[in-house]
This record gives sequence, structure tokens and C-alpha cells, in this order.
Amino acid sequence: MTDAETASDNSHELVLVRRFDAPCDLVFKAWTDPKALAQWCGPHGFKAVGDKLEAWPGGRHRACLIAPDGEEHWVGGKYLEVEPPHRLVFTHAWETGTGETSPETIVTITFTESEGGTEMTFRQSGFASASSLEGHESGWSQSFERLNFFLGVDSEGQNHA
Repeated sequence: MTDAETASDNSHELVLVRRFDAPCDLVFKAWTDPKALAQWCGPHGFKAVGDKLEAWPGGRHRACLIAPDGEEHWVGGKYLEVEPPHRLVFTHAWETGTGETSPETIVTITFTESEGGTEMTFRQSGFASASSLEGHESGWSQSFERLNFFLGVDSEGQNHA
């Protein structure tokens, strides 16, 4: 696996591109099936526990990522677009211990057939800071390594000019 494309600018947008040797419907399902998502979502060593996954426009999602030390990190949002098996758009915000949420970001994922597999382009925009973007880049990159393992296929990051 090579490094994924990563882009950031003043708008604080993260872009990661991965290619999986699996069909679009399988990669899409890994994002929309609660049992599948729990198997790969989160950085290395974290456990994902789903609370809600309503993969339709207007549906909600909420999950807890449990760190190796037991610390809980709750995240949730709303699906804005669900177009199987080619596109997902949803909001993403972390819950704080006080019941508030972090600034909301927008995640857009496209799945395109590519050389008998799937090219997945992941975009997350609206970060409040560069450090937040960097933390998400690390977490998502590790999640995508776990997704690769879950799918049981090789994937490659791609760099695009």
C-alpha cells in the first residue's frame, strides 16, 4: 500500500483516495452495514460500537470508538445523500463530555469502478483547525488500513497531481 492523496488548504479539507480490489457494492456495504462498519472503523487498537446507523437521506448515525485505554469517543451525524453503491454524504461531529458537539464537518465519499475494483475518494471538509484535520487524517488512514484487512483484499493509496 502506498500513501493516499492528502490535500488541505485554507478551507481545511481532507482528501484521501484508496483503491480496493473489491466491487463498489462491497465497499459501499462496508460503510452502510452496522456489523461491517464495527469491524474496521477507528484507528488501530480501537473498538467501534455502533449505536445507530440509518443509511438513508435524513437518517442518523452514532457510534462510540473505544480507545485501548478504555476512553470513549462518541461521534454522530446525519446522512445527507445515500446513492448505493456510488456516493455517501453525511455530517460528522464528536460529542464532548458536556453533551455538546465539536464543529460539524461534512464527509463525501464516492465509489467508482476502477480496473475491476473500486476507487474510493474520501473528502471531509469544514475543519475548525489544521490540527483537527491532521488528527482526522491519521484516524481515517488507519481506519482505511483496517477496511483493507476487513475486505480481505489489497488496496492502494493513490497520489494525484
